[in-house]
Amino acid sequence: MVADVKGILYLSEIAEMAHGSFYAGSLDEDVEIKTITTDSRIKASYSVFIALVGEKFDGHDYVDKAFENGAVCAVVERLPENKEGTYILVDDTKKALGMIAKAYKNKLSPLTVAVTGSVGKPTTKEFIYAVLSEKYKTLKTEGNFNNDIGLPMTLLGLSPENDAAVLEMGMSHFGEIEYLSKIASPNIAVITMIGRSHIENLGSREGIRDAKLEIRKGLQHDGILILNGDEPLLEDINGAIYVAEKNKFADYVIDNVIEGENGCAFDLLYNGERVESLTIPAVGRHNVMNAAFAFVVGIAAGVGEFEIRRGLMSFRNTGLRQNIYESHGKTIIADCYNAAPESVKASLKVLSDIAERKGTRKIAVLGDMKELGAYSAQAHVEVGTEVAANKIDVLFTFGMLAADIAAAASKYGVKNIFVFEEGEYREIAEAIKENTADGDVILFKGSRVMALEKVIELLD
Repeated sequence: MVADVKGILYLSEIAEMAHGSFYAGSLDEDVEIKTITTDSRIKASYSVFIALVGEKFDGHDYVDKAFENGAVCAVVERLPENKEGTYILVDDTKKALGMIAKAYKNKLSPLTVAVTGSVGKPTTKEFIYAVLSEKYKTLKTEGNFNNDIGLPMTLLGLSPENDAAVLEMGMSHFGEIEYLSKIASPNIAVITMIGRSHIENLGSREGIRDAKLEIRKGLQHDGILILNGDEPLLEDINGAIYVAEKNKFADYVIDNVIEGENGCAFDLLYNGERVESLTIPAVGRHNVMNAAFAFVVGIAAGVGEFEIRRGLMSFRNTGLRQNIYESHGKTIIADCYNAAPESVKASLKVLSDIAERKGTRKIAVLGDMKELGAYSAQAHVEVGTEVAANKIDVLFTFGMLAADIAAAASKYGVKNIFVFEEGEYREIAEAIKENTADGDVILFKGSRVMALEKVIELLD
């Protein structure tokens, strides 16, 4: 990973930020740094290379390569025997990266919004970005830069022109959200939903809830916490602002949802008033909650109602997240970024709604949902039952775990089912070609590691 430093940052500052010992060689400590990288292959003058250490790699093995490619300094946990070059010696390079990013962010001090949750955090981040961009020059998390390396690198890409930043925070174990939150020090934090993603590591939905609530650990003392008021596990959190549809006692209540072919409209009730006909260019009722979170963030950030409306309308989803488009006479719903039972069920509803409006067949291509532990079989059966409930016309499953989806769907009446093992990309693509027709609506949904986008590519 690489971050182009757009603010003024001197080498001596980096050493201080990292709490490291400086071994300067012949280099001036006041040299201005232009790039920070964790990839020794990146060619960049006046760059600092951070030698991260992982289970299967050690960045210290590539320090010489980094110097060859323009690095003027390396942040390391151990010095080479010859000590040629310039180094900042630290106890832990990954923690040093986090400390540098935290200090750099604090130096620029943008309004910071952090988003986490089992389902919906990437889409909610995009809605918030769209809303804040109406008033602020806003930076956002790109792709999957939502972990202990990606988030610091995102912050290091801040410019002095950035008034705001929207940061997505992912996790799979306890302590990870706390670590990210303390680096980001958000002004506003949002938890979208408590699902079952990573339940294998966290033991229960209560454990997932506790891990998500770690976002409060770095929340500024006057910060704002925004929660899903329809989630019982998030009830009675002191000082939180609640957004809900079913819970009519929430601070912000979603009402009068209208789903259309190209998006949704809804009202929002708060402070005794009704904001009517908020419109979003995203299909699926679940996206209304994501947009409502963005409305509340906008209000908290001082964005006017007109600008919030315009921001919601400018929303665009990214990458492999519910990307809906026409291809070779068929409607493709590419939602391959990740999968949990809750998100798969929501995607099946989107598939069903689109196909029913078009009067065409519903085709589902579903891959394994990973990291569900002891709940895995039950969760896949639940999805299979949902496939039947949505009257899916043809079902393709991909992976050993997804075979349970097929079995449950068959039990509850789905007739046209094709089962494939993980890795059989060409086989499933050929089967899809042979068993679909013009006009069909096809959903692709599975955990990231299943890489269902490869199947889509093979259909072209």
